[in-house]
Amino acid sequence: MSYLPKPRLHHPTLPKNALGYTRRDYEGAISTLCAGCGHDSISAAIIQACWELSIEPHRVAKLSGIGCSSKTPDYFLGASHGFNSVHGRMPSVLTGANLANRDLIYLGISGDGDSASIGLGQFAHIMRRGVNMTYIVENNGVYGLTKGQFSATSDKGSKAKKGAVNTDEAIDLVALAMQLGATFVARGFSGDKAQLVPLIKAALLHRGAAFIDCISPCVAFNNHEGSTKSYDFVREHNEAVNRLDVILGRQPITAEYEPGSVIEVTQHDGSVLRLRKIAPDYDPTDRVAAMNYLQERKAAGEIVTGLLYVDPDPTDLHAKLGTVEVPLNRLGDAELCPGSAALARINAALR
Repeated sequence: MSYLPKPRLHHPTLPKNALGYTRRDYEGAISTLCAGCGHDSISAAIIQACWELSIEPHRVAKLSGIGCSSKTPDYFLGASHGFNSVHGRMPSVLTGANLANRDLIYLGISGDGDSASIGLGQFAHIMRRGVNMTYIVENNGVYGLTKGQFSATSDKGSKAKKGAVNTDEAIDLVALAMQLGATFVARGFSGDKAQLVPLIKAALLHRGAAFIDCISPCVAFNNHEGSTKSYDFVREHNEAVNRLDVILGRQPITAEYEPGSVIEVTQHDGSVLRLRKIAPDYDPTDRVAAMNYLQERKAAGEIVTGLLYVDPDPTDLHAKLGTVEVPLNRLGDAELCPGSAALARINAALR
């Protein structure tokens, strides 16, 4: 059985957000993933983030590819739009949907096989085009649906459950996203909800290509000694460079921090990203410095998490193309067929 609906009954005293919705209103079907799978923790973090932001579920479009990770959109935001695409092709579908209706909030869910192997070219182009979306890779370093082969993000030297050693270099999607022009890049860990929920909230509020690489241990095939994607390994080697608070325009800022210990980035909608610095010399608004820092810590065997890079003045694909503010799917014949005079002007401009 692949689909298990949840009971519709809610406890009357569940807390509600500004829309009057409870957290249960943001849930989906019952997960059929393995008990303890990190992907379920990511789904819970997405539910919590959307509930805290008081996002109307029908304003979200969630898209995925193929894999354990791409099953998860069925487990959250059951009242949202959804599309389960072909293996590795989610970015193309999301791009087309975004161009047709810019009013929706786009959430792409993928995995390390879906994005770093068969879909690597698709991943590269959606990042460089700056599509306004939140792209989450649930990264477990293994092909879970096909019984535990190494994926393209498996670290060189890591061991499979049956003892095989990976001899290939890993693809670092975080480094690729920064190099390709993503304007919001973060890495989280499914076992650290306190860090992950604010990262997802900030990504959803960001206008531009927001990417989160979330390490998500596979309890069936990649949670053993010798794995670099296991719960124990990530907890022992996790280096968080900052902790994030997302402050909406209507919320007062009451927290106090030591001078120089906080970086504030104001987003286009007036929300403020307040980063509590843990690494004192780390600047998340410097793309080159962030890339260098990631390589240094990788060489030291550490996994850097937190908000790694954010562009304070981002842009998106619609701004680059100069599209109209009204979603294309709402334009009528008069706007879509402006007449022969307009066509003549376009042809003249191309001569």
